[in-house]
Amino acid sequence: MITVLLVEDDVRLADALAGALEGHGYTVEQVRTAEAALAAPPVDIVLLDLGLPDMDGIDLCRRMRERPDGGDTAIIMVTARGDRRERVRGLRSGADDYVVKPLALEELCARMEAVLRRTARRGGPILSAGAVAVDPAARTATCAGVPVDLTRKEFDLLAVLVREAGTVVPREQLLLRVWQTAWQGTRRTLEVHVGTLRSKLGVPGLIETVRGVGYRLVPETRPVATDRVASSGREGAGGVPGAAGVPGA
Repeated sequence: MITVLLVEDDVRLADALAGALEGHGYTVEQVRTAEAALAAPPVDIVLLDLGLPDMDGIDLCRRMRERPDGGDTAIIMVTARGDRRERVRGLRSGADDYVVKPLALEELCARMEAVLRRTARRGGPILSAGAVAVDPAARTATCAGVPVDLTRKEFDLLAVLVREAGTVVPREQLLLRVWQTAWQGTRRTLEVHVGTLRSKLGVPGLIETVRGVGYRLVPETRPVATDRVASSGREGAGGVPGAAGVPGA
């Protein structure tokens, strides 16, 4: 699961935002001070308020960036300070994005996904689950050690499923994280991409449909086919039957 550190001293706002994010599948830890934020374990993304009781959020952002692992963490400033100079200060202190309150949850989720994509391209470890491995920086994928030819959206979808291996990822979260939309009409696009992923990976039962909820990658599943790579190689990045006409392939 994607882990979020919510640094916000307004208890009611923090509780409401944390609940909403958890409803979208995120794991959220709340802290109310800069001291607690610096003591918190590593996370994927930090949502940082600037008006903290013990330190200005801009100074806290700089402190976070100075840590050995600071470059790998996505930071979004979420604040009522809408002045242009404050935005510039915040971004120059090391924030990946700057959002002014009040904010819409869908916009915040979209910004989080965009920031996570950018930070993933900075580099980092290869993600693996069972026979499947993906390299977010190189945007390559293998199954049983053999390269799998994927389109951009297929790769993004597989990367999310591998990162969350063993847990059910709701359809709404997949749509937000891969297509940056929660529009119900995009569900058919998701279904088609899951189908092409299954075909290219060639491992029965690897991507499991959880009826009425979403999809789960089952990491203990092992490949049983031996001719998978040859067929996926012939298909190329966009030649999978059924994928034609699907937007954003």
